[in-house]
Amino acid sequence: MKSVIVDELKHHGPFTLLGALIGVVGVLLLQRLMPNALQTQRVEALFEFSHPLHVFLSALVTAAVYKNYRGRPHHSKTGMIAVVLVGYFGSIGIATLSDCIVPYWGELLMGWDHAHAHIGIIEMPVIINLAALLGIGGAFFSSQTHFSHGGHVLLSTAASLFHMLRVHPDSFSISESLMVTAFLFLAVWGPCCLSDIVFPLIFTRKES
Repeated sequence: MKSVIVDELKHHGPFTLLGALIGVVGVLLLQRLMPNALQTQRVEALFEFSHPLHVFLSALVTAAVYKNYRGRPHHSKTGMIAVVLVGYFGSIGIATLSDCIVPYWGELLMGWDHAHAHIGIIEMPVIINLAALLGIGGAFFSSQTHFSHGGHVLLSTAASLFHMLRVHPDSFSISESLMVTAFLFLAVWGPCCLSDIVFPLIFTRKES
């Protein structure tokens, strides 16, 4: 398990860092070329769109990985319940950490006014629960995870960035840009690999 974790973190580190850099550079360009493009209400809407999509893809990948590697058949009643539970808690719990908690820590450390952890499962429970259940349902019909994991990483980066922009829609300074990039990387790198790879494999190992 330790070798799997290290390999996955090494493999996804450069891709995650590139996504964080592209996100921050894109925001800086928009703030310079279109100052009104990232108004607070628009950013809030983007977060409320990207966060549920992140939960959906996270649930899809987590449940599919667990289903693929599970030692016993998943079509039994017990097997189906196990897939649902692993997909549900692996997606909502870790997506909340990635999109809401870690960005909030970044906002606090940078001293931004009005820093607030916008917890999706609390603020929009119906949408988040529905997104997770739809993702889990999709895992029963598809065993593909590579494309979904890449989309998961990109959506997590977007949702984490929009969370921070809700608090600080103004232009980033150079130091803020570097710190935002670092927190985006931390918010996505560990949690996404944890959700998509480590979390489901822990439970398959316990059952083997």
